[in-house]
Amino acid sequence: MSSDKPAVSVRDLSKCYQIYDRPADRLKQFVAPRLQRLVGKVPRQYFREFWALKGVSFEVARGESIGIVGRNGSGKSTLLQIICGTLNPTQGAVETDGRIAALLELGSGFNAEFSGRDNVYLNAALLGLSRQEVDQRFDDIAAFADVGEHLDQPVKTYSSGMFVRLAFAVMAHVDAEILVVDEALSVGDAVFTQRCMRYIRSFQERGTLLFVSHDTASVQNLCQRAIWLDHGKIQLVGRSKAVSESYLQHTLQDLYGDAVSLTANEPEPPESATSPGIGPDAPPAVVAGPEDGGVPNRYGTQVTVADNLGAAKGFASGLAEIVSVRMERMDGATSVLFEGGERVRVRVRARIHQTLERPILGFVVRDRLGQDLFGENTLAATQQRRCLAEGGSEIQGEFVFRLPMLPNGQYTVMASVAEGEQFNNVQHHYLHDALVLTVSSARVRFGLVGIGFEHVGLEVTSPGEAHAR
Repeated sequence: MSSDKPAVSVRDLSKCYQIYDRPADRLKQFVAPRLQRLVGKVPRQYFREFWALKGVSFEVARGESIGIVGRNGSGKSTLLQIICGTLNPTQGAVETDGRIAALLELGSGFNAEFSGRDNVYLNAALLGLSRQEVDQRFDDIAAFADVGEHLDQPVKTYSSGMFVRLAFAVMAHVDAEILVVDEALSVGDAVFTQRCMRYIRSFQERGTLLFVSHDTASVQNLCQRAIWLDHGKIQLVGRSKAVSESYLQHTLQDLYGDAVSLTANEPEPPESATSPGIGPDAPPAVVAGPEDGGVPNRYGTQVTVADNLGAAKGFASGLAEIVSVRMERMDGATSVLFEGGERVRVRVRARIHQTLERPILGFVVRDRLGQDLFGENTLAATQQRRCLAEGGSEIQGEFVFRLPMLPNGQYTVMASVAEGEQFNNVQHHYLHDALVLTVSSARVRFGLVGIGFEHVGLEVTSPGEAHAR
């Protein structure tokens, strides 16, 4: 392997499938064009062309993690199969540098009549391991898969979860340089999924990852860059957060159809260096403490809040517009400094341009990887009674809660105004980063969100006392 050579290079890749309307057309296509050429006629085509991929080009650097998003039928699985060598392209070329381990659709590389044990040897051989190498790793593979006595049963008796456990266990023990995962982890249980995610994070320290998922939060969590495929063509390549946001807007537009037209909200870059930043390059926050008049910090968590409404990206239909998002103290006092654990109020205010039958205001707090931490919307207050907002009016949502303790870092508040119900609504104005929260001096040590423990103690009981009890 060359250290400066891309791990994966895709150049002008296209894949065309021949679609026949009737079985007889296959025979006609096999025979008729040859006869037509013999008599000097222009050969007739008895099939329709379906281009699963068209002119796809990109490179993946060694050690990079890249996500691939797109709706069903966009060409994601076809692309991965060509990269892995299980499918030949119609046009273009793919070059890979390093051993590839892939987890594609369930059952690929497995024989349904073979036992799990036999399929371990079969699948590992397809991935380039000798029988001796599999013998040395078999116990580790079996422990990772954790299918118990089913290991010696035909895999046709396996559930989808057991299938993916075995397939991932083999893939995790072949010493691959390039790991390809295609939405397969969604069928695993929580324990196994966490085990796989720990392996993937460990693999990222030494290898290259291609990760396909409909879960854009997972893509942002695992990948630096992302590729958005649509109808076999690349729509966008860039940072995973930006690609995920554009993909969300496009998906909602497809869902709404012609009823609503969403336009991107692309604010001008801030001219002032003091504008709030988001991400790893943002300047560190200056946080006040008790010694300089700030809020007493009883649990070691201080949160600064910056209004980012003017620079927030998103999309809008034009029927309603968010005009302010604020976090304030319960006494109504405005502040940029809050304490983890205190009760706060979030107000989201929107201006209505066209009458909305059932308006909804809501917010979600996300971490820097795009993971939803917590949030709420006003349906809890309005689902029992009809609430109409006429054009020209303003509406305000109010949310009172206890601010959780958060680990150090930056967080964003997504705010939106929508119309409809919980699972059937139209987003009229959706802003990804309306507020920016910066947490400093936190002593939260475990998990995504901390809580204020009222008591932590340790009791030691002597052997004699324990026996007496």
